[in-house]
Amino acid sequence: MSALICGSFAFDTIMLFKDQFKRHILPEQVHILNVSFLVPELRREFGGCSGNIAYNLKLLGGNPLPMATVGIDFDPYLRWMNRWEISTTHVKVIDDTYTAQAFITTDLDDNQITAFHPGAMSFAHLNRISDTTGVTIGIVSPDGRDGMLEHATQFVDANIPFIFDPGQGLPMFNGDELTRFIEQATWVTVNDYEWELMLDRTGLSIEKVLERGVKALIITKAASGSLIYTAEKTYTIPPAKVTQLLDPTGCGDAFRGGILFGLMNGMDWETTGRIASLMGAIKIASYGTQNHHPSLDEIKALFKTHFGYDFT
Repeated sequence: MSALICGSFAFDTIMLFKDQFKRHILPEQVHILNVSFLVPELRREFGGCSGNIAYNLKLLGGNPLPMATVGIDFDPYLRWMNRWEISTTHVKVIDDTYTAQAFITTDLDDNQITAFHPGAMSFAHLNRISDTTGVTIGIVSPDGRDGMLEHATQFVDANIPFIFDPGQGLPMFNGDELTRFIEQATWVTVNDYEWELMLDRTGLSIEKVLERGVKALIITKAASGSLIYTAEKTYTIPPAKVTQLLDPTGCGDAFRGGILFGLMNGMDWETTGRIASLMGAIKIASYGTQNHHPSLDEIKALFKTHFGYDFT
């Protein structure tokens, strides 16, 4: 049983500017802006939604099958995936391109300046769902625009249930396109800001989304936990206790890894949501998106500590 995870692989280059941007940017001179920030601290992290979700699902003992397009610089990431025994059968290298990458500079006020190069991600549509075997569930997460549109349709054609996870890719789509995604998807997951944007663009309330055939609409609310709406019931999922609040980047992807795991194993929504919540809490206690390495036994023990019962 495999989960096909359509989305991006990316390198995140993260830099810390040990000062405040506002001390070096003159508002009256922004029309001729020319600044340089000294960043003695730099980290290069493995990221991208497909890679992050696959990594977290693997920690839970699931079988992720990421599908993505990457560039000629992918080898370090490939070695990392191989180390964790995550299949890269459907990760396609695009010649003469770089893997998608973000360059993020943060100042002491937690302001950020980010430059994002999509690179090979723009060729996501070259991968096809029909090229896979043994897939029982899928997810369409942020990726190249054409790839997201085509993969959703291909999941439907292949009769494979899938999660629509628009994430930061949501602004690329108009109301009609988002409505079409909703009508195609089996489940939809967004954070509370993304839900408000989706509501604004589609005009579809929670009730209307469920009427379109979505089995569950999952809305995360950061430290407040999450809500899972189904036609029969609304589930309030509490947050798991966070040991350290270090870096929220990638928490949503960790959460989605938990959702996939619960769905793949036929778990009820209370347990599925709690596993997802715990994975987000584990991730936030470390810098980067794939630097948390708990064993499955440790995850299970933490789950029982937080929620008072076992999951199998």
